[in-house]
Amino acid sequence: MKLTKLLVVLAATLGCTFGAAAETGYYLVTTYPIDGQRAVDFKYWASRPDGRPLLASPEIGLAYNVNSRWYTELTAVGFKMGAGATHLAAAEWQNDLMLTQGQYPFDLALHTNIERATDGSGEIGIEYGPVLQTEAGRTQFNLNLFFQRELHAKEREPTELAYQWQVKYRWKEKLQWGVQGFGELGEWNHWLPRRQQSHRVGPALFGTWYLGGKQEIRYEAALLTGKNAATRANTFSTRIQYVF
Repeated sequence: MKLTKLLVVLAATLGCTFGAAAETGYYLVTTYPIDGQRAVDFKYWASRPDGRPLLASPEIGLAYNVNSRWYTELTAVGFKMGAGATHLAAAEWQNDLMLTQGQYPFDLALHTNIERATDGSGEIGIEYGPVLQTEAGRTQFNLNLFFQRELHAKEREPTELAYQWQVKYRWKEKLQWGVQGFGELGEWNHWLPRRQQSHRVGPALFGTWYLGGKQEIRYEAALLTGKNAATRANTFSTRIQYVF
């Protein structure tokens, strides 16, 4: 999903089309709710398109597992360009619902996310789609397909298709590693030419530190290489959750 009109406008002032996905353009969605568990969720990505100033987005969210099937989170999304100040760019509401729980060789969830720009434009973005996970021994496989649409006061844009995938080897609780991939293909039923599509891939690290009781810290970090909005860029992303 495009971050907000703010990001697009700022990028356009530099003559680039680095519109970029927020949230699910850099962070894999995987949902296994533990009834009653809560979390403070910090995310951060930073990307430098070729020849352009650094773009960065810190995010802070509050998450709650309503029950063993339903995960919900409210997030404030910031945006920063170059040496400029960080601005509040959007507010998001994510909900993930488990549809299967072990009765098949894979697990399936339904992901939804609603994003509202905070720049007064009234823009609302919606995202929805399946979240799939399976395992082979210690190796975990994920594949997500998301449909995205931006809603405007005067016009409606076409529904676009984005994807996420991950292969992760669960070596130890505190240290696991893998590979992640993200991309945007254009309209869901009419993909862009290959050179205009966006694809990013790179290595990732994960782990969990248990603090006692129900408290734990989960972390992940990835270094992605590829294109975003057809502009080549290297991106670092990280996510730290304090779970209680």
